[in-house]
Amino acid sequence: MDLNEFVKAFAAEFEITPAESFTPETVYKELDEWDSLIVLSIIALVDDEFNVKISGQDLRDCRTIEDIFNLISKK
Repeated sequence: MDLNEFVKAFAAEFEITPAESFTPETVYKELDEWDSLIVLSIIALVDDEFNVKISGQDLRDCRTIEDIFNLISKK
């Protein structure tokens, strides 16, 4: 999965926010829909698609969707 595919998969976890609102530079924590359930969904997405474990703290330490992708790539 490349960065653009990851952005699409990330966006699919959101029900209300339009998919076109998401780019690698999106500061996801500023989205109105960002909440603890989305955090769990993103953690599960990363585990399922990349077989990589990330934590809520990892998500708090990242700023953009690209930051998460880069973190996953390093693990």
